[in-house]
Amino acid sequence: MNRIASILLPLVLVFTMSCASSAGRAGSETGTGKGNSTEKVKEDLSQYRPKYPLPAEGAAAKLAPTHQVNDQVAVLMDTVAAVNRNIKYAQGYRILAYNGSERQAVMNLRKAIIGRVPDEKDYLTYQQPNFRLKFGDFFSRVEAQQILNQIQDLIPNAQIVPDQININKRH
Repeated sequence: MNRIASILLPLVLVFTMSCASSAGRAGSETGTGKGNSTEKVKEDLSQYRPKYPLPAEGAAAKLAPTHQVNDQVAVLMDTVAAVNRNIKYAQGYRILAYNGSERQAVMNLRKAIIGRVPDEKDYLTYQQPNFRLKFGDFFSRVEAQQILNQIQDLIPNAQIVPDQININKRH
């Protein structure tokens, strides 16, 4: 143990002294040479900046783009718009409000949800013997969570589930 300490102690001393001496030198180099390291060195670099001639008065009006593709872009955008008009469904999220076998309970819950959030469409399905009530067409989980927060007191067990949603075409 004594042998390891005799080797490590000089190494630690050499390391700390070398760090201290380089820090002192770095501070004196950034100063003005008077030992004050807080002053910044100011250099004029304007001689290295590129200089460009100013255009003549009428030359700016003559400049025009040479490779315009506006017509081609318009045709492509029309094609994309036509394809997008045919899309009716997308992957998104809905809120699963009820999954059970009581018809009257699901109908009462449906009325309460429509009263609370009338803008959202509801989807009631029946697969014997269960009723399943989902509502909303949300592209992101964040949108669904905002609506779920509005009805959380009404349906504490509601969940956000991934589903195929309808895309509303509002023209």
